Amino acid sequence: MSAADQRVRDDLNAVLDQGGRSSRAVVRIEQLHKAFGSLAVLKGVDLEVDRGEVVVILGPSGSGKSTLLRCVNLLEKPTAGDIFFEDVRITDPKVNINQVREKVGMVFQSFNLFPHLSAKRNVMLAQRQVLKRSKQEAERIALEQLEKVGLGDRVEYLPAQLSGGQQQRVAIARALAMDPHVMLFDEATSALDPELVRGVLDVMRSLAEAGMTMIVVTHEMGFAREVADRVIFMDDGAIVEEGSPLEVFDHPKHERTRDFLGHIA
Repeated sequence: MSAADQRVRDDLNAVLDQGGRSSRAVVRIEQLHKAFGSLAVLKGVDLEVDRGEVVVILGPSGSGKSTLLRCVNLLEKPTAGDIFFEDVRITDPKVNINQVREKVGMVFQSFNLFPHLSAKRNVMLAQRQVLKRSKQEAERIALEQLEKVGLGDRVEYLPAQLSGGQQQRVAIARALAMDPHVMLFDEATSALDPELVRGVLDVMRSLAEAGMTMIVVTHEMGFAREVADRVIFMDDGAIVEEGSPLEVFDHPKHERTRDFLGHIA
């Protein structure tokens, strides 16, 4: 490892060893662009998310919401621009992104559970393989997190024995077991039947109340109104409007925002 590589790694370790404490935003995005071939999906996005803040991103399909979220932990590699996680520029190729991802929990539309493993073992697996926790510690934390998401009586169930909402709560427990500094939710309820959505949203509300930093892409307007500290409206790869839920929902400034909200009201 070169001296420069070691300095970048040391800077990252220093931030993470402090429990992620930082005087600046947890996530800072500067002039982010992302293109797939000739298709420009993100067009110069700037965004900061503070510690403990819940930011909800709204917008029509194809507006770049999910791509923006996936860029935060480099599941999609930006075409241009920079992303900082707790003051570390993770778009620097010298940064070990896998080390950063350990502190970024992500919940997708699909649950991505291992079908042959119980709920408990699904939550234990990454703890054992990535964080190198002992079996006893990983099991203790898995049971704690499953209890928190209301599945304390389902720990030995296989995914096929759980409803879609319960599987999504296992996925949330799995992410929380890694002690993330920020949670990313990409349409976490969109694949669920309407009667199953409430349980997942209740878990997300409880995380917000506990002070978890969250970036949430969703079409759940009630959740955005009640839980978000800030609402972002995106269209055509750019942030069109942002503000408090009251400002965006009740007093939108831009015609595109008003049109979008009018169609979903």
